[in-house]
Amino acid sequence: MPSGQPTAILIHAAAPVKPALGAACNGCGICCATEPCPVSMVALLQFKGVCRALLWQAEEQRYVCGMVVRPSDYVGWLPTRFDAWAGRLAARRIAAGQGCDADFLELP
Repeated sequence: MPSGQPTAILIHAAAPVKPALGAACNGCGICCATEPCPVSMVALLQFKGVCRALLWQAEEQRYVCGMVVRPSDYVGWLPTRFDAWAGRLAARRIAAGQGCDADFLELP
């Protein structure tokens, strides 16, 4: 997130608290609510704002990346039969499972 004026982001009240930098992702959604990732920039042509593929999972009480779980919902020309392949590709590109890399906001 660029420096300057603080920015408010809206997060579901039940979302987990942001994990420490490097800790396992818990689905807090703060990174994706702050700015689009490279996958969003390339696949969704979104360069600012809350990522359109940020998906709240009510039953799990966490956010997930829609480009990982259901990419065809966000990329209209992608047939659903390619969801698993495209989701794995998106997960690799965003380093899913590698730990929290949202270093722009560290909460106590």
